[in-house]
Amino acid sequence: MSSPVDPIDEPYGYLGMTPNPDGSVTRKLECFPIVPPSYKPDPNPFPVLTKDIPINLEKKTWARLYLSEIEFNSVQTKKLPLIIYYHAGGFVQGSAASLLFQNFCFRTAYQIPAVIVSVEHRLAPEYRLPAAYDDGMEVLHWIKTHNDVWLTTYADLSKCFLMGSSSGGNIVYHVGLRAVASVDDLAPLKIQGLILHHPFFGGTQRTDSEVRLSNDKVIPPFVTDVMWELSLPVGVDRDHEYCNPMVGIKSEVLMKVKDQGWRLLVTGCDGDPLVDRQIEFTRMLKDKGLDVIAEFSDKGCHGCEFVFDSETEIFCDVVKNFVLFI
Repeated sequence: MSSPVDPIDEPYGYLGMTPNPDGSVTRKLECFPIVPPSYKPDPNPFPVLTKDIPINLEKKTWARLYLSEIEFNSVQTKKLPLIIYYHAGGFVQGSAASLLFQNFCFRTAYQIPAVIVSVEHRLAPEYRLPAAYDDGMEVLHWIKTHNDVWLTTYADLSKCFLMGSSSGGNIVYHVGLRAVASVDDLAPLKIQGLILHHPFFGGTQRTDSEVRLSNDKVIPPFVTDVMWELSLPVGVDRDHEYCNPMVGIKSEVLMKVKDQGWRLLVTGCDGDPLVDRQIEFTRMLKDKGLDVIAEFSDKGCHGCEFVFDSETEIFCDVVKNFVLFI
C-alpha cells in the first residue's frame, strides 16, 4: 500500500495509523477496508463460498473459510488440500476480513482448488509478538478437532499447508518451527509444507536491497522499522529472532522439519526492499538440507500479487504445482 504521506517524516501517517498515549494505535479503516463473508465481487469471476467461524472468543480470533462452489456442488470423490492462510500487514494492520486478502483468497481457493482457512490473529502493538504466533498455532489445534462440515467433508487434513504473505510469511515460519515439535499432538492434521509469500524479515543493518529501494512506495525501510518497533517485544531490537531469522538459528528444529519431509516454497521479487533478506533466508534453509523451492522474480514489488491479476494468477499456479506435488 502506498500513501501520499512522507514515510520518513510521518511513518505512522503513511501506515494510516495514529499513536495513542496508552501505547495503542488508531487505525484508519479505509486503508484496509473490510467486507463481510457474504461479499462477492461484481462480476464474480471466481465462484467461491465463504463463511466465518469463531476460534477464541476471549481473544476475538476467528477464521474465514473459502470453498469453491464447483467443489461444494460436486460429488466428492477426493478431498481437497487444506491451506491455512495468515494475512499481511506488518503485524499491525489488516484482517482476515480485509477486501484485499479476501480477493486474494477467492482466486486461490478457486484456482488450486483448496479449502482455505484465513486466520484472524491479534495485532500489535496492543498484542506484541509472539501473540500472532500463539494465535497461529492455536488455529492448528482448533482445526484438528472442529466438526465444521467444510472441514470434515471437503478438506484432507493430511494434506495441510501453512501459507502466509509478508508478516504472514513470518508467522508461517515461526508457527512451523513450533508445530514440527508437536506433530503427534496435531494429528490427524498433517502439515506437508510451508509457503512464504514475500516473507517479512528484518535486522538492524540495512541490506543492499533496502538501501537501493530506500524510497520504495510500498514498504520503505523507514516504515518497516516502525512496524518492528510496534510489534517486537518491548526492549529488543531488530536482531531479535522474531525479526531476523539469521539470529539464533534453531538447527535442531530445522532438522525436524527435514525429517518430517516438509517442503518449503519461498517467493519474492527484485523490486521488494526485503528481497535480500528473503534470499539469505532461503540459502540458510538450503544449507541446512531442507527441501526448498525458491521463486524470485526480476520484476514486481512487495505484495504485487494482491493488486495485479496477472501476478496473482502466476503465483496461484506456482502454489498449485507445489501443493498438488504431494
